[in-house]
Amino acid sequence: MNPEEYEKMRRLEDHYWWFVARRQLALDLWRKYAPTGPVLDLGCGTGAVAAEVARTAPVVGLDFTHLALRHAQERGLRQLVRGDGARLPLAEDSFSAVVALDIFEHIEDHASAFREAYRVLAPGGVLVLSVPAYKWLWGPHDVALHHFRRYTRSWVRSCVRDAGFEPVTVSYSVFWLFPFVILERLFGKFRRGPAKASLPPVSSWTNRTLIRLMSLEARGTARPGWPWGSSVVAVARKPR
Repeated sequence: MNPEEYEKMRRLEDHYWWFVARRQLALDLWRKYAPTGPVLDLGCGTGAVAAEVARTAPVVGLDFTHLALRHAQERGLRQLVRGDGARLPLAEDSFSAVVALDIFEHIEDHASAFREAYRVLAPGGVLVLSVPAYKWLWGPHDVALHHFRRYTRSWVRSCVRDAGFEPVTVSYSVFWLFPFVILERLFGKFRRGPAKASLPPVSSWTNRTLIRLMSLEARGTARPGWPWGSSVVAVARKPR
């Protein structure tokens, strides 16, 4: 990502509705499906997810940039590794879970990254992931965040199967707010100036309301899942 996007993430991710809802959903799926054991936060960014996991389980945060790891360290995290998601500097069968929130779209060789996540998981361990959805939503947001692609639910299912995983659940997310996301992204295509991540400011009341709305939506994500949305969320298990 552009360096300023890390600064923005650090300022917003503890309270902004999109970060909070994504994190809560991922942690709920981790608690529901993962066996007990150490967790890899793949692409840990500024460390909000790893900090939550660290309350109840050993966690290693890995990111490609020193800037992200510096922010994560400021949260008190110490098990931090700089590395490439397509070539993880970690031993195989090491983790009970890999959490990768909006990471695979940043990795050019994402097939290798899926295989690496499989390799470092112990048998029975799970991969919890989210990625942006639909190529037709591509815009300045993706450029600013250095994305290589956006996904569909069927493509994510194929990616995890090709790496050896058994899909547990694959769903779209941000279902109820999807029409507003479409409008915002379409208008974003016509904005002038440098590309920036799309995180529109909202009032405190609206922010709290959106978090509650996304919490309600999360109850339908595991099964049967939502038929559309701006993200794809999945849980995949390494066979025992």
